[in-house]
Amino acid sequence: MDFSSECVVSGLDLWQWYRSAQSDGLKAGIYVAEVDWLLQEFAGLDRLTLRLESFKDWPNISMRLSLVELNNLWYRRLNEKVPLQYLIGVTYWRNFSLEVDFGVLIPRPETECLIDLVVAATNSVSHLQQGIWVDMGTGSGAIAFGLAEVLTDASIYAVDCSSEALAIARQNGTKLGLGNKINFCQGSWWEPLEHLRGKVSGMVANPPYIPSDMVSTLQPEVRKHEPHLALDGGIDGLEFIRFLIETAPLYLVSGGVWLVEVMSGQGDKVAEMLQDNGAYCGVEIFPDIEGVDRFAMAYLK
Repeated sequence: MDFSSECVVSGLDLWQWYRSAQSDGLKAGIYVAEVDWLLQEFAGLDRLTLRLESFKDWPNISMRLSLVELNNLWYRRLNEKVPLQYLIGVTYWRNFSLEVDFGVLIPRPETECLIDLVVAATNSVSHLQQGIWVDMGTGSGAIAFGLAEVLTDASIYAVDCSSEALAIARQNGTKLGLGNKINFCQGSWWEPLEHLRGKVSGMVANPPYIPSDMVSTLQPEVRKHEPHLALDGGIDGLEFIRFLIETAPLYLVSGGVWLVEVMSGQGDKVAEMLQDNGAYCGVEIFPDIEGVDRFAMAYLK
């Protein structure tokens, strides 16, 4: 969204709106902290100022949209359950500010752990730090940027079947100054990477893993607004994870890393599939920041 115009409102008017928005948010079951996020983004108010509500006494506050526009955004959040990240057009992931819209999944905080696991894996196997790494299903580009930041000597490939998602990822890459470090490729999974067979040091993915019949039961913010292409993992939710287990050995180097985010409850099954495949060793399941089994990692024999 374009919020390039600037408006001036009185501190008292903005405070009155703030209090009203908080009250309506509580009634709608929306975290009131989201009101703070709106004012941080569009009025430039910091957390302490918001906590003390000291802006109430300011004569004028410059905002990037009018009070009416701010109100309209907030009520789209309450009434239509549009995720605030889409309304604002940005989300924060690790230390990145990423542009997002309805064409990409909103990167989640727990997914940040994938990058920490990559760091741990490459610290113990240093030759992997200089190799080729692939982010499968890159979406907004979050994982690819995380890889580029920690693997400064590696070649990073970001793959997505959606041209809309890749356009957003490229835009984010340019904004972050990382665009020239990443090869953006459109296609289904390994399809555009045939030239990398047997050369990939690591594959990282947050693939669709929600069972098809569960998608309609997800919270409305996700069900109504996030792309189902990035959510629906087939009948058992494991369709694409299974595919990546079967195909990655064609592309990974010996000792190469296979690292995927999974849904709560899928860890044991994914570990079993990796073991049964016969091409992998060092299979482990790792928890996310909430202690939920969320990541499967293995190495090609």
